[in-house]
Amino acid sequence: MVKRSLALAAILSCVLVWGFSFISIKIAVNVFPPMTLGAVRFAIALVFLYILKKKKAPDEKIKKQDIPLLAGAGLTGVTLYFFFENNAVYLIPASEASIITAAIPVLILIADNIGDKIASSRNRNHGNSINTSANTRERLLSRVILPGLAALISITGVGLVAGVSFALSGTALGYLYMSGTCISWVLYCFLTRPLFSQHSRIFIVFWQSAIGFLGFLPFAFLELRTIWHSLITQMPGIDVWGHVLFLGIFCSAMGYWFYSISLQTLGLGTSSLFINFIPVVSAVGGYFVLGERLSPLQWLGAALVLAGVYLAMAVPNIIKKKNNSI
Repeated sequence: MVKRSLALAAILSCVLVWGFSFISIKIAVNVFPPMTLGAVRFAIALVFLYILKKKKAPDEKIKKQDIPLLAGAGLTGVTLYFFFENNAVYLIPASEASIITAAIPVLILIADNIGDKIASSRNRNHGNSINTSANTRERLLSRVILPGLAALISITGVGLVAGVSFALSGTALGYLYMSGTCISWVLYCFLTRPLFSQHSRIFIVFWQSAIGFLGFLPFAFLELRTIWHSLITQMPGIDVWGHVLFLGIFCSAMGYWFYSISLQTLGLGTSSLFINFIPVVSAVGGYFVLGERLSPLQWLGAALVLAGVYLAMAVPNIIKKKNNSI
């Protein structure tokens, strides 16, 4: 119970900093080009993560067999994710980008069930099948129907919060980039999950961030001319560096560490569903910090996101209580 509570606190903290990160990105990207900003924020994150790793896991060493999963997760969840997202938001409205991101829980649900079916098929081939029709129905309810309903409710809420008009107003390439963002994050989650049985969370996040940072460097090199022009015309002030530090320490280092805690304890589906709180945090933050007014539909959308996440969290308890009563 304590472990689950800590995981909930971690994912909520993660959502909060990621929700407010859009303000910092909007300010910092006026000085630093998108991929250079990614490189700078993860360079800062690596310093923080290295200190944390030396304290919490000083003797943990990287093994040869870990490299494919660490490299795959770092490149998909850090480098490719921000490459796709930064370019997508440049080409399409942020509200439409957020509603596409809300598809991540559904994609994870589909991918997780495909993987589950493959594993079940292998078990049957090895003569390990003990499924009954009752078990099959229960599994369908707990793994597909209820999580799918929770994701649908949450996605509807995101649409209302973002104020999406459901009329495509960006370029086709922008929507293609946003699809890449969703796929990158799904791949990151699946590549990260097997590492938990072998390494500590801080070890995993440190090496993923290091590899993701290296992935940024070729893109940053291509932006050198833009960087030079930006620094000549507008040197970063203390306020800009404050936002970059916030992105590096809280959004990159702590955010990914918090998400790994949630991913290990709450699982793929529930952790990914919490991502739909990000536009809610941004909208509510704008209401309190910037004085932006929220419409009744946006408040209804926030309530639907909350209801969807609550349903996803309640699924394991519903099934557990049912099994204990039998």
